[in-house]
Amino acid sequence: MQLEEQIRQQFQESQLVLEQFQTAENFSKIAEAIRWMSDAINTGNKIISCGNGGSMADAMHFAEELSGRFRGDRKALAAVSISDPTHISCVANDYGYDFIFSRYVEALGKSGDILLGISTSGNSTNVIKAVEAAKVLGVKTIVLTGKDGGKLAHLADLEIRAPHSTYADRAQEIHIKVIHNLILGIESSVK
Repeated sequence: MQLEEQIRQQFQESQLVLEQFQTAENFSKIAEAIRWMSDAINTGNKIISCGNGGSMADAMHFAEELSGRFRGDRKALAAVSISDPTHISCVANDYGYDFIFSRYVEALGKSGDILLGISTSGNSTNVIKAVEAAKVLGVKTIVLTGKDGGKLAHLADLEIRAPHSTYADRAQEIHIKVIHNLILGIESSVK
C-alpha cells in the first residue's frame, strides 16, 4: 500500500468514527458534564483529571486549558491533572501503580468536586480506583471511555464513550473533541 493511500484510509476511518459518535445522547451527556463541571467551579470547587499515557496527556491538556486559557481571556479556573511525577513515583513505589490516582483523590478531593477519568479501554485499574475513592468522598465522577466502556461504564456517575474501534487512537481522537467541547462549555458557563 502506498503511503498516501494509508493516510487517506486513516482520515476516512477517523471521519467514520466521528460520525458514529455524533448522537443526541452523546451531545446530551457532554452538556450534562459541562453543567456539573461549571457548577463545581461556580461553587468554589475544582475538577481533578487523570489518565494513563496519551490519556494522561489529554487529562493534562484539559486542566491546563482551564487553569490557563482556551479561547479567550477570563479568570483562571480550578482544575488540576494528576500528573506530578514525584507523586506518581512515590505512590507507585510505596503502594503500587494501581493507587497513583486514588491516593491523590483521597488527599485533595472533597464533596462538590468533579473527577474526570480517561481510559480508552474503560478498564485502567488506577482510574477505576480513583473513581471508587471519589465516590467515597462525594466527588461526582465523569469518565471518557472507548470499546465497550469496560468496568468504568457502570461505576462512574456519567460515562461518555467513543465508538468501538480496533485501536486506542480513534477513541483518543473522540476524547480530545469531547475535552475541547467541555472546556468551551465551561468557559461560557462560569461566573
